[in-house]
Amino acid sequence: MSHKQIYYSYKYDNERCEYWQVMLPKDIARLAPKTHLMSESEWRNLGVQQSQGWVHYMIHEPESHVLLLRGHCPRSQRNEAGEPFFGLKLYAAVLTC
Repeated sequence: MSHKQIYYSYKYDNERCEYWQVMLPKDIARLAPKTHLMSESEWRNLGVQQSQGWVHYMIHEPESHVLLLRGHCPRSQRNEAGEPFFGLKLYAAVLTC
């Protein structure tokens, strides 16, 4: 696999969390599952290199080669279980346009 072709966007954030987009080249994107969100070990096995703690939180079907990763969420934006307020439904979401 050509890990050099993986493109990493700049990290961005809002009042809730930090985000990162990772664009996979076609040869690697074909290996990514389209039916579920990847665990950290799954996206690392594709060659994605990020610090620990990033979560693949959403699939946008028209651009399934783009991994949408979410990172640190401030405590003020978490529920009693420690999960992001808005994250429970998005974790399992596969979005279509």
